[in-house]
Amino acid sequence: MAQAAIELIGINKSFGAVRANRDINLEIGRGTIHGIVGENGAGKSTLMSILYGFYQADSGEIRVGGQPASIKTPNDAIALGIGMVHQHFMLVDNFTVLENVILGAESDALLKKSIAKARSELERLEREYGLEVDPDAIIEELPVGLQQRVEILKALYRGAEILILDEPTGVLTPAEADHLFRILRQLKDQGKTVVLITHKLREIMAITDTVSVMRQGTMVATRETAKTTVEELAELMVGRRVLLRVEKGEAEAGAIKLAVKNLTVRDTRGVTMVDDISFDIRAGEIVGIAGVAGNGQSELLEAISGIRRAVSGSVMLDGKPIDLTGAADPGELRDRGLAHVPEDRHHVGLVLAFEENENSILGYHDDPRYLKGPFLNIDAIRNDARDKITKYDIRPADCRLKTANFSGGNQQKIVLAREMEQDPGVLIVGQPTRGVDVGAIEFIHKRLIAMRDQGKAVLVVSVELDEIRSLSDRILVMFAGRIVGERGPEATEGELGLLMAGVEHQEAAE
Repeated sequence: MAQAAIELIGINKSFGAVRANRDINLEIGRGTIHGIVGENGAGKSTLMSILYGFYQADSGEIRVGGQPASIKTPNDAIALGIGMVHQHFMLVDNFTVLENVILGAESDALLKKSIAKARSELERLEREYGLEVDPDAIIEELPVGLQQRVEILKALYRGAEILILDEPTGVLTPAEADHLFRILRQLKDQGKTVVLITHKLREIMAITDTVSVMRQGTMVATRETAKTTVEELAELMVGRRVLLRVEKGEAEAGAIKLAVKNLTVRDTRGVTMVDDISFDIRAGEIVGIAGVAGNGQSELLEAISGIRRAVSGSVMLDGKPIDLTGAADPGELRDRGLAHVPEDRHHVGLVLAFEENENSILGYHDDPRYLKGPFLNIDAIRNDARDKITKYDIRPADCRLKTANFSGGNQQKIVLAREMEQDPGVLIVGQPTRGVDVGAIEFIHKRLIAMRDQGKAVLVVSVELDEIRSLSDRILVMFAGRIVGERGPEATEGELGLLMAGVEHQEAAE
């Protein structure tokens, strides 16, 4: 193994009664890409947060470059050449790229020298690592993939020799993820050490040299990536054999549950994002929508669920019209049997400051089951939440815990449990397994198939092509706000990729 860049010896960390890390020993070779995998809540992010100085270990030792290191703050980590790119970016939205890069690393009060130095250094880093980004662009106007590059540039600008990335592809399109991997390989070629925290095993196999597996706060195995398999890693993560492909029978499609005709939707800038779309979903089938992020899928889901007003078009739910251009709202649609799992669980699906049991009834709080006269029945709400926690294996099993303290995958389960347990006739799901580990993915997929088999109509939007192909009975492909093709689940990734890129659509128009 390469000389160790990082050694973690006997690391322990508890949060109250929860032991997040238990006697962790880990060695990361210099100039390698080292993956750390595990289920949501396995302790991966906690361990790396200790290394970066966000948390202090209760016991144990950290060595950097073979020397004992005291890391009490992120500034200590930065001084030791450790940088971190977080799952949720730490950028100031209305600052420029350049301003974000120098923030906290200014060398003069008036910033003139800092900005000149940063501009020159950014040009060098962009050339060296293929991290091209306009230094004068405003962060909020950049796509997510470029925002991530800014985070990497920030770390390199501060002299990072060891770069930690926490779930870096969770919000990226496949093309953006591929570009990120090219950047990481270039960083490795330049002698940098990369630590990749992820739950996506195929990415681990594609990019890492070594992979360590965590389960329930312990380090259970370290493998050379070339000498392991996706199946072995999944079993190590979960502690049992995991079904990596969806098993389902033939769909028995029934009556049309949701019919969309000539729907047009604009975004907040007035740009048409959904352009005259028509399709329907039948009882007992899953319809998947594939497409590169930003081609109108998000706006389509928001319009159908009543969050965003449509410009024109008609929608029928169980044969009865919905006025999406006027008075319809999410509450009315919920009452009519349409449930929605939003793409953005943090901003739309949950109130992170609320307890788990409070989030478990959001939108359904006027249901008689949760009321005692004119007041909420707190005991009934908490008992209901405990039932969902058990049924959906939400961890930790504490309905009084603030939702912000659950991992991303468990937050997703909270939203899914809330919507699925209402027994809707139509379920609309955006990015069902975003930020979710392999064991939870298997569970969520089985739940979606079970709903289909119960005669529900399910609409799934996902940027994960494997997920769309394995779940869907029919696949619709969106490009530039339009449905440019319909395929069956037997369609190849290449065939769908051409449609997603608009290639066949453009050729047909010529």
